[in-house]
Amino acid sequence: MTISNNQRRKMKSAARFYAVQALFQMEASNQTVDAVITEFENHRFGEIFEDREMAEGDVVTFRLLMEKAVDHQAMIDQMTDRALVAKWPIARIDPTWRALFRAAGAELTDKQTPPKVVISEFVAVAEAFAHDDKEPKFVNAVLDHMAREARPEAF
Repeated sequence: MTISNNQRRKMKSAARFYAVQALFQMEASNQTVDAVITEFENHRFGEIFEDREMAEGDVVTFRLLMEKAVDHQAMIDQMTDRALVAKWPIARIDPTWRALFRAAGAELTDKQTPPKVVISEFVAVAEAFAHDDKEPKFVNAVLDHMAREARPEAF
């Protein structure tokens, strides 16, 4: 079975969403990256939840985001801190946004996906988790700052 470009994009988008959930879960439960990757790939991708089938995630994208976010967490967190207001270091922000910034930072520093695509994709993820319309705007501003630091040649 061949996968269309549109289906591949949807799978990559789902992988980004799952990476944010998985990074959040790792922080909340102190699980290892390998345990969380295994759980998500075996049980979350394509799961039936409240009578809805969850999307299949792109395994390669998901693993890259997870492994890079964990391996380079200190660097990504420092980059995020520089993008945040001085009074709000990464340790003080909501764990969901911390997970999102780590996943997005992993993709931004990987340098394979254009920064504008990374920002757009993770703002869409933020919209799924947001409590109001200000949070995605906050995420957009922080990601824009991070992208300009990680990939200045792209701007």
